Amino acid sequence: MSHIYIYSPSSAVRDKAAFRRGVKRLVQLGHEVEVDEAALRGHQRFAGDDATRLAAIGRAAACGADIAMISRGGYGLTRLLPDLPYKKLAKAIEAGTRFVGLSDFTALQCALLAKTGAITWAGPAVGEDFGTELPPDDIMAACFDDLACGQGEGAGWRLPLGDVKALAARSTTRKPPAHPRPMPAMRIRGATLWGGNLNVICALAGTPYMPVVEGGVLFLEDTNEHPYRIERQLTQLVNAGIIGRQKAVLMGSFNRFKLVPGYDRGFNLPAVVNWIRGQTRVPVFTGLPFGHVPTKVLLPVGQRVDLMVEGRDALIYWG
Repeated sequence: MSHIYIYSPSSAVRDKAAFRRGVKRLVQLGHEVEVDEAALRGHQRFAGDDATRLAAIGRAAACGADIAMISRGGYGLTRLLPDLPYKKLAKAIEAGTRFVGLSDFTALQCALLAKTGAITWAGPAVGEDFGTELPPDDIMAACFDDLACGQGEGAGWRLPLGDVKALAARSTTRKPPAHPRPMPAMRIRGATLWGGNLNVICALAGTPYMPVVEGGVLFLEDTNEHPYRIERQLTQLVNAGIIGRQKAVLMGSFNRFKLVPGYDRGFNLPAVVNWIRGQTRVPVFTGLPFGHVPTKVLLPVGQRVDLMVEGRDALIYWG
């Protein structure tokens, strides 16, 4: 199958049992797995000090593997952005290494896209996705297998019914009817797909590590964030003009938060999405299977894609 190189550019691997399970499963799938010498190091909350993690990224760039995959996300890559080996990473990608990760890995992906235009992959991490006690999610595993075989061409999903009603109502300048008509088919061609973790993207705004993407498709996800924080960050992207420059926004999973009984009073994620839709003309679609969830597709960050929406069916295609 593929030669996979595993390294730790962000937080320390605390759940070593999950890490070992993930490595074992990848081996059982027929992959040749190489683990970086510092993958299980620890310094404070990080997988080694900054110099250690920079060296690990350098080794991943030089490994010649088919796939370079993070052990886990967490935090730590924004500290390294000024010193990343951008040219080496871009050269490795040009030679065929596909860099895969999510969450904090968004910082490296966006910075690399901004500095070099190189394409990386938003996808699974070793511990969170392959190291689970139960078997890995079938869809995630199938998408990863497609990547390993070089066969991935796109990702599709079913839009929530609320998306169809909200967007159909917006498609008319008259008062929305009681029973909104079906949303007309929409196709966006040749748009740059980019995005990742909402917190990380907001942290990059105004820095040289934030890609300037005009007419793109922006996808977003986050975890452990209350809806008011999600709304505040989305509002920052609206006010900064970042969302307004896109052709579409795709909302992935936003999970692992708790509403406050008797206080939030209906302020929830659907309320946030509805409010953001009122602040921009850019269509906002939800339900993208990506984020800190078992079922996730793999998405090429920086790749030109087509986005097609018809009724409740949505498809991103890059094949």
